[in-house]
Amino acid sequence: MNEIIAALILAVVQGITEWIPVSSSGHLVLFEKMLGYQGGLTFEVALHFGTLMAVFVYFGKDIVDIIKDVIRLDFKTENGRTGLFLIIATIPVGIIGFLFIDVFERAFNNLYLAALGFGVTGLLLLISTLDLDKSKDKLSAKDSLIIGIVQIFSILPGISRSGSTMSTGMLLGLSPKASARFSFLLSIPVIFGANILAIGNERLPPSLIWASLVSFIVGLGVMHWMFKSVLTSKKNLRWFGAYALLLAAGVFVYLFFF
Repeated sequence: MNEIIAALILAVVQGITEWIPVSSSGHLVLFEKMLGYQGGLTFEVALHFGTLMAVFVYFGKDIVDIIKDVIRLDFKTENGRTGLFLIIATIPVGIIGFLFIDVFERAFNNLYLAALGFGVTGLLLLISTLDLDKSKDKLSAKDSLIIGIVQIFSILPGISRSGSTMSTGMLLGLSPKASARFSFLLSIPVIFGANILAIGNERLPPSLIWASLVSFIVGLGVMHWMFKSVLTSKKNLRWFGAYALLLAAGVFVYLFFF
């Protein structure tokens, strides 16, 4: 397949799967194998940069308000508490990711791990959509730490970062939209930090701006769709859970029989 077309497909895949709870990293591994295309670390950073910018656009006002209150150390406001909880939730994955970056990099292209991760993601999503006698409007510091600890496992391919953190939030009693909002905002320090670890002080080459732009446009559209249509009911997430489980089964069958 033409390399430009393959790269374009991967940019679209990143834009879609970053914000639906099915693991963008797992899908990138899978599609790179299918397309026979290896864009390299810098290419993948460019794709993630695009979807990260989508968060800044969609939650621009919220982010500015959160930063203002955090700078003022005003943690009594809702935005200040959210900022504090985002920091708390980022600490576990920051420590583990920094200490074991080489281990996770070696695991990234492992299809067996990706298939297992898809299965874990699917089960988490299905469990989180069960009708539990838990409901609350706001997170606590303890809740954010739990979400942060769960997020560690999403460094592995196939385990969705948004899926695992959203599911954990809903299991803790949050609504789908509140869980998704916290999960998407939490992507900012996590993805930004991961990109810094990956490329250091290097700059993204201008030739990859188009990849960031495609993943940005697609990601922004998918994020809007999630909030307007999907997250209106947690039962809608069952479809993603079923998809992830079927995908896990399909990958395992392929690996064992082909």
